[in-house]
Amino acid sequence: QLNVDCFNTDNVTNMSYMFFKCANLKILNIDNFKTNNVTDMSYMFSGCLSLIELDFGSFCINDTTNITKTFFKCKFYRFIQV
Repeated sequence: QLNVDCFNTDNVTNMSYMFFKCANLKILNIDNFKTNNVTDMSYMFSGCLSLIELDFGSFCINDTTNITKTFFKCKFYRFIQV
């Protein structure tokens, strides 16, 4: 599990490759991420082979223009909260 509670994403516009190939990451809660300004989320979780639980309930993707292979090679065994 990776604790990202202290990440300040208020002004972030590019989250591409942020968790790319975090192959051992199993649980990730990014519900606190502010994504209103993010335009690029390409490959964000690509290669997260062990990720079984992802909580991103507060994600806003209204201005996101690139989501290319965001979840490429991900195998979620439990759920994704949206």
